[in-house]
Amino acid sequence: MSQKYKFPEWARNQVVYEVNLRQYTPGGTIKEFREHLPRLKELGAGILWFMPVQPVGIENRKGTLGSYYSIRNYCELDSDYGTMQEFVDLVQEIHSMGMYVILDWVANHTAWDHNWVNEFPQFYRRNEAGKVHPPFPEWEDVIGLDYSNPGLREAMISSMKFWLETADIDGFRCDMAMLVPTDFWNRARTELEKVKHVFMLAEAEQRDLTEEAFDVLYNWNLMHVWNDIAKGKYTADEIRWRIPSEITDFPEGSDNMMFISNHDENSWNGSEIERLNFALEAFAILIFTLPGMPLIYSGMEAGNHRRLEFFDKDCIDWKQDKMAVLYSKLAHLRISNPALWSLQPKSDFQLIASDRDDKILSFTRQSSGSKVLVVLNLSAEQIDFRFTGIGFQGKYWDIFSGMHITMGDTPCFSLGAWGYRVWEGI
Repeated sequence: MSQKYKFPEWARNQVVYEVNLRQYTPGGTIKEFREHLPRLKELGAGILWFMPVQPVGIENRKGTLGSYYSIRNYCELDSDYGTMQEFVDLVQEIHSMGMYVILDWVANHTAWDHNWVNEFPQFYRRNEAGKVHPPFPEWEDVIGLDYSNPGLREAMISSMKFWLETADIDGFRCDMAMLVPTDFWNRARTELEKVKHVFMLAEAEQRDLTEEAFDVLYNWNLMHVWNDIAKGKYTADEIRWRIPSEITDFPEGSDNMMFISNHDENSWNGSEIERLNFALEAFAILIFTLPGMPLIYSGMEAGNHRRLEFFDKDCIDWKQDKMAVLYSKLAHLRISNPALWSLQPKSDFQLIASDRDDKILSFTRQSSGSKVLVVLNLSAEQIDFRFTGIGFQGKYWDIFSGMHITMGDTPCFSLGAWGYRVWEGI
């Protein structure tokens, strides 16, 4: 089934960058964050996804600062970050640099002291005793919304439109989208499109969400596979047999978001360095070169090894790191090479067979004369191997070393533990 709304053409070669404004700078302010914009542009970030910037609930707050996802008012900016005008100016500056902005949207629940609690008590779910309650016991700082109420639906869409009209943002990343009825998201997309053509990212894997509402879904399945391969639980074959279900059978006209970390994974399960260790660079290569839209989370480019505190202040330690060089190289390859863009025909992705498919994953991406060949050793040992399939022959240059290579029919290679090569066709 084709999508009702067309995937924004400008988004096809973009890299999503998740901004944790609270932890980004010592003051956690918009003013301080603006100083990072030239660096982010150089990095290759294209869509800046801001975690929620609205005021955080005080009642039943967790930690000293509370959860970003416990929102007290949908149509206000948290004064800790700055003023609404500063945010509007920030979006305008980002646009002037050729980048885009999406805002995290929390539609399933609000803070206990959200302004709707007293103004529109009928918007909330009630238990048998008639009391509002958290969606899950461990989410005790928020209360669930009731989407059987038409008034809630209208108010939520109106609140989303507020940010399009006030700040000229370019779309939304929708938190726990699968907990909200799909027909609400379908209606929301219809109404938002009346304001401007938007980019919509869902934190969900339900593929029916792509039919009328969302352009991109999370791919949690593959992220868990990365972790398991790094631990030695699985081999490269685990990715190979998942390609049909996770990639080639994915709905046409929409895309997967590929990632090795995000705010949830970092805070609750460990930084990407903690989880992937020596395999980090190999999987960084993978999320940028497999079909999908890659994500970088705040601090990944600085080699952040810590689990950032979620409910308290915990500023990122910004330092020079080799990962910034790697991400920048990969981001600019995606930007410039159409073979890596979103929505290319699935037939343009081809696995390449080798005599060590248990350890080696290799594939090509190609489109309109552009071609990329990727080879990864997804193991902790050196592997000698040769290609046995077809589709790899040709002339290439190594995007990291700059060396040129001509591949015949049976090229032989040796890759060290978690080693990789990325060649661009010439």
